[in-house]
Amino acid sequence: MRLNSPRMTVIYNACMKASKSLIRDFGEIEKLQVSAKGPADFVTTADKRTEKIIIEELLKAHPDYGILSEEIGEINKENKDHRWIIDPIDGTLNFLNGIPHFAISVGYEEKGEIVCGLIFDPIKNETFFAEKGSGAFFNNSRIRVSKKNKLKNSILVTGGPKFNSSKKNDIFQEYIKISNLVDAPVRKFGSAALGMSYVAAGRFDAYWEWELNYWDIAAGIVILKEAGGFIEFIEPGTINSTKRNILATNSSIQDELKAALIKKNIE
Repeated sequence: MRLNSPRMTVIYNACMKASKSLIRDFGEIEKLQVSAKGPADFVTTADKRTEKIIIEELLKAHPDYGILSEEIGEINKENKDHRWIIDPIDGTLNFLNGIPHFAISVGYEEKGEIVCGLIFDPIKNETFFAEKGSGAFFNNSRIRVSKKNKLKNSILVTGGPKFNSSKKNDIFQEYIKISNLVDAPVRKFGSAALGMSYVAAGRFDAYWEWELNYWDIAAGIVILKEAGGFIEFIEPGTINSTKRNILATNSSIQDELKAALIKKNIE
C-alpha cells in the first residue's frame, strides 16, 4: 500500500484490524436469516463492535483528536481542527441481507477540510484511499476518473429515493425517468462510500444522492477529488445541516447531469 503519511497508516491499520471481526460477523448473517429473531440486532452489534475497534486504534495514535462517528456520535468535540470521520459499516442494509457490498469508511478532517481518507471493502478486499496532493489509489494502483464526456454514454449510480424523504413520491418517479431522459443506465448499489469510490476508479461516471450523512461521504470526497473528479453539494440549505445533497462526477459530465437532475426536479 502506498501510504504517504503517518495518519494514513493509522487509518489503514485501524480499518484492517476492525475488518477481521466484521468479516467473521458477515459469515454469520446467512445463519441468522432463517432464525426467528432475525439478524437486525446482530448487525447493530457488529456495527458498534467495528466502530469501537476503529475508535480505539485512532485514539491510541491521537487521543486528543475529535471523532464524529455514526453510532457513538462525537468524541473530543471541542477539537474541530483535527477530526476523524467514521462510518463503521456503510451499506448496512446490504450487510443485513447477506449482500457482499459494504465498506468501512474513515476520513481525516483538518480545519474543516477532508485531507485524507480510506474506504475498505472487506469482502472483496478492495481498498480505495487518497491524501490531498498525493493522488488516489485502488490497492496498489493509481486511479483516475473516466474520460466520458457525454451523459448518454455514461453509467450512473445513485442511492435512489429515501422512504423517509419529504419528496419521496417525486424522487421515485424522477429516479425512474432519469435514465430515459439521458438515455443512460442508472444503478443503485446501496453504499455511498463505494459509489463514490467506483466513480473515482472509473467504474461509474457519476454518483448522486440526497440527504446523506457526513460520515457516508467524508472519505469519498478526498478520494474522488484526488482521482480528478468533481463534487458539488446541491442546495445545502434546504435540508438539515448534518445532511448533504451530493453530486459527484468525473467532472466532464457534471454540468450536463446537474442540468438534467434540476430539470426533472429530482433535488
